[in-house]
Amino acid sequence: MKSLYGKFVLFTIFIMLSSFFITFFIINTLYHQTLKVSNDDKNMNIALNIADFIENNETIELDNYLNTQANAGYKIYVVDETQEKTLYGNEFRTNNLSHKAINSVLAGQEYHGMRELPKETFVTGIFSDELANTVGVPFKFNDKQYALFLRTDIKLLFSEIQYLLGGMFIGMAVLSLLAMLIVAKKLIKPITELTEATKKVGEEKFVYHLNINQKDEIGQLATSFQSMVRKLEEHDQLRKEFISDVSHDFQTPLQNIQGYSELLSDTTLSDDKRIQYSNVIRDETERLSSLTKQLLLLTSLDQLSAPLQISSVSLDEQLRQVVQRNRWGLEDQELSLTLELEPLTIKADPSFLENIWENLLSNAIKYTPKQGEIKILMSSKKDHVKITFEDNGIGIAKEHIPHIFERFYRADAARHRGIEGTGLGLSIAKQITELHGGKLMIDSTPKIGTTITVELPLL
Repeated sequence: MKSLYGKFVLFTIFIMLSSFFITFFIINTLYHQTLKVSNDDKNMNIALNIADFIENNETIELDNYLNTQANAGYKIYVVDETQEKTLYGNEFRTNNLSHKAINSVLAGQEYHGMRELPKETFVTGIFSDELANTVGVPFKFNDKQYALFLRTDIKLLFSEIQYLLGGMFIGMAVLSLLAMLIVAKKLIKPITELTEATKKVGEEKFVYHLNINQKDEIGQLATSFQSMVRKLEEHDQLRKEFISDVSHDFQTPLQNIQGYSELLSDTTLSDDKRIQYSNVIRDETERLSSLTKQLLLLTSLDQLSAPLQISSVSLDEQLRQVVQRNRWGLEDQELSLTLELEPLTIKADPSFLENIWENLLSNAIKYTPKQGEIKILMSSKKDHVKITFEDNGIGIAKEHIPHIFERFYRADAARHRGIEGTGLGLSIAKQITELHGGKLMIDSTPKIGTTITVELPLL
């Protein structure tokens, strides 16, 4: 039986049966160890009283008297000196009384069969309906020697109240079992619902409206599951959008390369046109190369399983090197650059940190018109340092600011000016900044310029 409910049913029955047998063995052992002697003494006193009454009343009808005692709840087994045996009351289940015990009682000895019952776990003690599990006493009646063996008749001792109590116990056990099964069904139902929902999620059917309103651990599990599914749905949507955006961003330059490559195959093409088309192919190739590098960087950031490779970084020197590498772009656009740096060493991952400055500076160059101005400013305090990139470029409209760090997002102003970026630079810069425990903030006004501030902690 593989279902959880089936296992619960089997475990419940097993536990109830085990509890019954363990309790029985404990009580039976307690009887053998403690109560057996007391029970033997009680029955011996009863047998002695019966024998004494018979010996002091020789006028009684012996059979009638012993039948009366048997009807009162006893099993009486009498053997006379001629070995004639008479049973008064119900039959014993096992007639295993030895001749030695009979002859001993006929000789005047008392027989303590209850007290001498073997001390074994599987011997049922007081419930053992054996002739050997009796007490025996001698008596004389009409000058004839007898041996009387006696024990209580368990069947006759059970009164109506005892039967009612026994029935109540059995009824309680049955009702308890049924109640446990109903409760188990209710407990397992939400788990079954969660299992079905999990299968649907595996099929990318993000159904997270579960009909589970419990406040216990299962309810907490359902709440966590719904939260997880919402995040999975968001991630799945982002994944699909990401694939769509990547496909679009790859498709456009590839189509341009293919189209201009076909144009270059025209033998009548002038040299000027040939150079123009070659430059387009070169620019589109560089664009693809940049996009590929940034996608690889994003992948490494998203799958960053090991900690950042933290080391000492001379921040001012790193910024100067980034500026030097982009000198050609500044000169091509005839941009003026102001650097206000101070000697400062911080703890960071140098390769990732460098990507922040590369992206911010390349964006400033790209979106600042010719003869514009770019400023890179640094200011440090006790626990953090701020690096600010200012430009007087095209700026960003207020409605685009909340989305500017989304992957592949490009503001309309950039598209209208024919500037083709990847839409990944700011997303990468922000993610790397946050991995270092810092913050990236942006302030921009259309046609006035943009200010981006990176705040990093001083570890």
